[in-house]
Amino acid sequence: MGDLLIRNISDAMKRDIALRAEKNGNSLSDEAKNLLQKAIFDTPGADAPARSALDGFREIFSPLTDDEREEFAKIMDDIEAERKKDFGRPLEGFD
Repeated sequence: MGDLLIRNISDAMKRDIALRAEKNGNSLSDEAKNLLQKAIFDTPGADAPARSALDGFREIFSPLTDDEREEFAKIMDDIEAERKKDFGRPLEGFD
C-alpha cells in the first residue's frame, strides 16, 4: 500500500477529524481514509444513476413557473408515449 501526505491542513480540520476518530474508535489516519472513501462515493456523478433527458431539460428550464414546468412535463410525456408506440414494430419497406 502507498502513503499519502496531505500538507497545510488547518488546525481546526485536523481537530475535527481527530474528534471524529476518537468518537468512532479509529486512529486519525484511519478516520481520514474513511472520510476520503466516503467523499469519493458520495460525490455527485460518481457512479450516479443516469438521468433521463426529461430530468436534464427540467434542470435547464428550472426558471420556469410551476405551470410552465407542468406543461413542459406533459409535452415530454406525450413525446415519450408517441415514441414508445413504434417500439418493436417491424420496419416497413425493407422486404
